[in-house]
Amino acid sequence: MLKIHEIREIIKLIDQSSINEFKVEDEGTKLCIKKGSAGTVYTAVPAQELQEAPVTQVQAPALQVAPAAPAPAPAPAPQVAPAAPAPAPAADADEANLHKITSPMVGTFYSAPEPGAAQYVSVGDKVKNNTIVCIVEAMKLFNEIEAEVSGEIVKMLVQDGQLVEYGQPLFLVKAD
Repeated sequence: MLKIHEIREIIKLIDQSSINEFKVEDEGTKLCIKKGSAGTVYTAVPAQELQEAPVTQVQAPALQVAPAAPAPAPAPAPQVAPAAPAPAPAADADEANLHKITSPMVGTFYSAPEPGAAQYVSVGDKVKNNTIVCIVEAMKLFNEIEAEVSGEIVKMLVQDGQLVEYGQPLFLVKAD
């Protein structure tokens, strides 16, 4: 089954491309994304419910949910919403003196090499300029992100599994 972060990534890529319609079926879930003049329409329904449940559509940017067709006994269908922008970190005087490790691409942030494994770095850890601090996944490619500076990790600005934008700060480092 498609995970929400995978669906969000697909939506972003379709919105940025010239593709007008995209359909995919994965482990019992069917996803159909169509772009039109009224905005992009996102639809996700488990395959076993296609015959008995209405299709839930989310219209961008209003994000209103409306059934596609009435059904005698509607079962709830999964809803897909675009990712909310990450809140900007508070700008203190202290943070102005810290180095920001930023995301070099749009993708999903992971603090560990695999689920259940230890994080690459935690707050208080010392890093060197070539220390791997996290992974950003984009299109099933896992890109290792390096610290770029020697120092101490002061703050993690994103959570595991969160979508990140190009140039978004991931860590604050007190440089040596």
